[in-house]
Amino acid sequence: MTTPRVLVTAAFDRHVAEELAAEFDVTVAPPSDTGRSLADAGLDDELAAADAVVCELDLLDERSLAIAGNLRLAVSCRAAPVNIDLDACSRRGVPVATTPGRNADVTADLTFSLLLSALRNTSRAEAWLRAGSWHGDDVFEPYRIFRGLGLRGRTLGILGGGAVGRRVLARARAFGMNVLVYDPYLPGDTFGDEARLVPLEELLACSDVVSVHVPLMESTIGLIGAEQLATMRQGAYLINAGRAAVVEEQPLIDALRGGHLAGAGLDVFWTEPIPADHPLLSLPNVTLTPHIGGASDDVIAEHSRLAAAALRAWHAGAEIPAVANAAALRANA
Repeated sequence: MTTPRVLVTAAFDRHVAEELAAEFDVTVAPPSDTGRSLADAGLDDELAAADAVVCELDLLDERSLAIAGNLRLAVSCRAAPVNIDLDACSRRGVPVATTPGRNADVTADLTFSLLLSALRNTSRAEAWLRAGSWHGDDVFEPYRIFRGLGLRGRTLGILGGGAVGRRVLARARAFGMNVLVYDPYLPGDTFGDEARLVPLEELLACSDVVSVHVPLMESTIGLIGAEQLATMRQGAYLINAGRAAVVEEQPLIDALRGGHLAGAGLDVFWTEPIPADHPLLSLPNVTLTPHIGGASDDVIAEHSRLAAAALRAWHAGAEIPAVANAAALRANA
């Protein structure tokens, strides 16, 4: 039996690649961060010979598929395979596996980093300290101007009870917080005693902090607008390390400027990179990070593990987990 050939162009864990080499003929190409078509990657021979391709930012599009005549499996190292032409793969009978939850833990970690920084003013305090503002004539000044809130006994409202939302819930409970979750797709007893599933309006009205983790869909774009922000508690905080478009930009700025919201922690923006003259950059009650929620070697290790599991299932003739075009493949069968 011929050993299946696998072309990997995603950032990939070396140890996982070495383990796969015992079962597959693996070629690991240097990863690209340009979002190029694989047809432009200078890998035509490898692509033409590949039975399976594992990619993350590279595009497996019509041009690439025209070269990859032997392709029988594609793996996108992403939760949603936006870098792969699903329709074209489906027409060719090629399953497209994904790596859901690959960055769930590190995104939950960053969410809590933003939450803590927003409530305890750590970013502002560090900038103030580095600027040389702490003077001996008033050694207790930072104690007054950076006084923040503790988490125990306060309520966190989580929008979206998926992979990231569940991990944020676990972290919140470890800090002694009460947790409410809005997710219309989950049954009411999903979280048992750990959290209550509630309507959106109740969550907004009852939460000291609201954290955004719903997927980006037509129904969630602008889910939090001026009306919803006004429903939030006076002095509440909003954290968004999920999708910027879930929260309407100008109403959020207005709520922060006007003092209805005490602060926000944001890792995602409506325009990226955020423009240098953006009003959020001048608001002292906003903690900002440049979309680094998934910036971790642990994400590479996790999506490598998930990709390897998909490859092994395919090679064994077993059910491949997390196939994005499963319905289309069944319809075309």
